[in-house]
Amino acid sequence: MSPSLSSPLRDVVGGKTAKAFETGLDLRTAGDLLRHYPRRYAERGVLTPLSDLREDEYVTVQAEIAKVDARSMRNRRGTLVEVVVTDGNAQLRLTFFNQSWRASQLRPGQRGLFAGKVGSFNGRRQLTNPQTQLLDDDADAEESMLTGLIPVYPATAALPSWKVAKAIRVALDMVDIGADPLPDDVRGRHGLLPLADALRLVHQPDTFEQVKQAQLRLKWDEAFVLQVVLAQRRVAIASQPATPREPKPDGLLAEFDRRLPFELTEGQQRVSADVFADLARSHPMHRLLQGEVGSGKTDVALRAMLAVVDSGGQAALLAPTEVLAQQHFRTLQNLLGPLAQAGQLGGADVATKVALLTGSQGAKARRENLLDAASGAAGIVVGTHALLEQHVQFADLGFVVVDEQHRFGVEQRDALRAKGSAPPHVLVMTATPIPRTVAMTVYGDLETSELKELPKGRAEIETRVVALVDHPHWIDRVWERIGEEVAAGQQAYVVCPRIDADAAEEETDDETDGETVSAAAAVSEVAPMLAAGRLSAVRVEQLHGRLAADAKDDVMRRFAAGDVDVLVATTVIEVGVDVPNASVMVVLDADRFGVSQLHQLRGRIGRGGHAGLCLLVTTAAADTPARQRVDGVAATLDGFALARLDLEQRREGDVLGASQSGARSSLRLLRLLRDEDLIGDARAEATGLVEADPSLADHPALAAAVRELADTEQADYLEKA
Repeated sequence: MSPSLSSPLRDVVGGKTAKAFETGLDLRTAGDLLRHYPRRYAERGVLTPLSDLREDEYVTVQAEIAKVDARSMRNRRGTLVEVVVTDGNAQLRLTFFNQSWRASQLRPGQRGLFAGKVGSFNGRRQLTNPQTQLLDDDADAEESMLTGLIPVYPATAALPSWKVAKAIRVALDMVDIGADPLPDDVRGRHGLLPLADALRLVHQPDTFEQVKQAQLRLKWDEAFVLQVVLAQRRVAIASQPATPREPKPDGLLAEFDRRLPFELTEGQQRVSADVFADLARSHPMHRLLQGEVGSGKTDVALRAMLAVVDSGGQAALLAPTEVLAQQHFRTLQNLLGPLAQAGQLGGADVATKVALLTGSQGAKARRENLLDAASGAAGIVVGTHALLEQHVQFADLGFVVVDEQHRFGVEQRDALRAKGSAPPHVLVMTATPIPRTVAMTVYGDLETSELKELPKGRAEIETRVVALVDHPHWIDRVWERIGEEVAAGQQAYVVCPRIDADAAEEETDDETDGETVSAAAAVSEVAPMLAAGRLSAVRVEQLHGRLAADAKDDVMRRFAAGDVDVLVATTVIEVGVDVPNASVMVVLDADRFGVSQLHQLRGRIGRGGHAGLCLLVTTAAADTPARQRVDGVAATLDGFALARLDLEQRREGDVLGASQSGARSSLRLLRLLRDEDLIGDARAEATGLVEADPSLADHPALAAAVRELADTEQADYLEKA
């Protein structure tokens, strides 16, 4: 009986070789091996550009031998064989220790494949003791390496590319590929190869056109199976019962809208209509609301919460940090005014209560808020992870809003949903824009809404890069600029990547008239430095995660009230913090932050009528990826464009959770940006198939592929959506 794709690799290549594949490349089954696709293809006779090689990279190159020299080593016994290979332009040295037979094996004019780790000696790049496979008149060369395209695989020192290729050839001849998981009609509509043909051609192609057709089919496997899983989840959500939640014509929502001091944007009105339609249905809403920083997501969420309160239910708003939870609590109270003062003198007739639950609350306040949540007196409950605790109860939890939901795991989200007597409606929000293809994959079981339009009155934000590597004294002007803004009645943020200096890290200081800014700036150093120096005439305070909750709240209240001029903080201010009078932000060591973080931070300024200025201070050189991130943020205010930039600079596995879970990403050929149209087509096909056959009873091979994905840690991460 032939091995199948799920058979252990030892059944195909033997125990010893299988162990090498498992240890070196994390390949355990025959299917893992056959899905270990070539990194590139070497065309016989076309030499590898040696000038592109990077130090410490493990490479396989095709080159021509230019020179061979053998001699005895001077400082120890043995023979040293040095070989120089060339691509016709650049050269690479191959160094063989105690392999004297290489001098007779390798001759000038021969061409071959050479594999090893790129190092350097005396300023010249070299491979030390590389694996070697000659291509000219070599009796040991594999027949398939003498014609057509030569596949070059991700490899290790113990498993060079040609040994991987040999194992894959054995697998292609032995393994029963089985039934094709991609339905015939889907393959026909999109002109796709059968799976067995695609696997053979991706590993043993004669032409690049065959490679293209094989890769197209295999990308469809990755996209389609994932989209089927997500389509099944959407169907499962739609089948759950939920209590419809509709506002009263003369209720809390209507009164709030009547008192609203500003006009909702067209985007807010459109998204609100979608949310209200979802809330009115008898199955749970499961919607992602993503929007630009400051686009008014909180206003949309609040109106939805009020609709649920109108219907007799309660709403919970889950925030990832105490600073953000307290900010939301204050914002909701300010927006609602008398409508949040039920039972109080001056409260409106249709008013409710807004309760706050955090881990550091005092016992008296906590007891009161717990009682208000359990009795239903509080229609809206805002909190951190404290909301998830077992003793937190609700009278009728009908709606859950999760802010910055990527910071929460599936268990935490489900713990809050479980507090409803029936599955509550769920709205997850993020101010980190998500490219369409990521929304269709990681968040593919949610309906998606976008807010791109900013409310009227939001000022423009100018972003400048302060490159200290070129102009170290520009830091003086940075502090002067803050002083000018404060003198004009505005406020400022100074953001640092760390709370305290790391004694284990050697610091590089830029001398600026007696003041220094560390290359790894810390709040605990920068704040007193500024207060005693350039900004001694203004009020400087610190804010970071190690402060006690009441101290953090006190600093934020005083900053919001205008009693603090400059707030030196970590990224605790990244989301949700709303101080309209803050007009300038300085981000020190901006190259240490990600694209989305910098965009989020920048969104804390320009929230009032004053133009914003964001200064990104960096010591990174102009040609480094870190500096390119900073320059990219400075070049545009479009968060969705920056989301694409962010994805371009990250591996697909980072996006889909492999780096978080420790698992290998299920995406090997598919690329979320480059294959956007393919993913959209796969989503449409998967949706139609699952609607017609939810259990995949008529598609057993596809059902098996879905089970295989569902059994991985990858699926656990996707569930976080």
